Amino acid sequence: MKNFVFHNKTKIYFGKGQIENLHSEICRFGKRVLLVYGGGSIKKIGLYDEVISQLKKAEMTVFELPGVEPNPRHTTVNKGAKICKDEHIDVLLAVGGGSTIDATKAIAAAAKYDGDDCWDLIKRKAFVKETLPFCTVLTLSATGSEMDGGCVISNIESNEKLGYFAPDNNPDVSFLDPTYTFSVSSYQTASGSADIMAHVFDMSYFSLENRMDMLVRMQEEVLKTVVKYAPVAIEKPNDYDARANLMWASSWALNGFLYDGLSHATVCHAMEHELSAFYDITHGHGLAILIPRWLSYVLDEKTAPIIKRMGVNLFGVDENLENTEGAKQAIKALENFYFVTLGLKSRLSDLGIDDKHFKTMAKQACGWRGGVLNGFTDLTTQDVENIYRLCL
Repeated sequence: MKNFVFHNKTKIYFGKGQIENLHSEICRFGKRVLLVYGGGSIKKIGLYDEVISQLKKAEMTVFELPGVEPNPRHTTVNKGAKICKDEHIDVLLAVGGGSTIDATKAIAAAAKYDGDDCWDLIKRKAFVKETLPFCTVLTLSATGSEMDGGCVISNIESNEKLGYFAPDNNPDVSFLDPTYTFSVSSYQTASGSADIMAHVFDMSYFSLENRMDMLVRMQEEVLKTVVKYAPVAIEKPNDYDARANLMWASSWALNGFLYDGLSHATVCHAMEHELSAFYDITHGHGLAILIPRWLSYVLDEKTAPIIKRMGVNLFGVDENLENTEGAKQAIKALENFYFVTLGLKSRLSDLGIDDKHFKTMAKQACGWRGGVLNGFTDLTTQDVENIYRLCL
């Protein structure tokens, strides 16, 4: 366990009707706001009107950036940054899921950059010392972006999807009302749930280093929450308790608490980012396909006890099994959860993906990390390509 400093500045308003506090919070940052959202679902559920009402109550001058993509583009970020500069925006408001919030984080940084292309920041060719303040209204439980400082932006021109962390770039205030997720489709609920689990798996749970037992136990409880409530939310979309548990699990999976003091080994996220960059697939679905194959690939006498522990604690695998057999049963149980219980398609070929770009994808996944993905066990570019092929 490494020394660490835990600090999360995001103020959370959780529960029904908390949007009523938006006007009093957002006006603290100024009077000119850029409202950022996606494809229009917030208008269908009436949330757009609620937000506009709150902004009027705060006497804000409102500018809008609609149409943020599911894998947000750097060109969209550039549009938002230009609006911020041209219109002297004081604060941003993201209303949507992780993609919308990620785009808003990048806009908040790019608005303070003298250049006109945010990709300079994403590629770390340039840096900013401050960002614009921003608030969020969450509509999808998945990425945890509502309570952390990172974002992931895509460049479809270069087939790159990269993470970015700007200084002090956590949301200032986030509004989490589970009722806003009632209209989320079963597919997006399943994919989002897989994403939540991947954050715990990838950054926290699957590790060979010494760890604080208290954190391991809390990681397991977050995972068990998703296993329990994701199927309920799919079967009963308006079940408040199910949606609330998934929403809070999403936030805690990635707000730093579960993994501060640990090495961050985002192996499957690195591999999946290449899938999304080349094929523009849903991030959580890609993770669900990758993770069981990755676990099978790295299964050995060192990793088996931890994989088995996952199965015992999440899916009731017999703890008396020998470690390797227990680990295999755990992986089968995880596959059954993703592909039967949640109903996600199980193979990349089901999504129209072939092996055309695998070699390039593997190289890019490992490239800026010195040619090796460090994690549960270290992976070379050939290892990553092999795992992609196991997913076909």
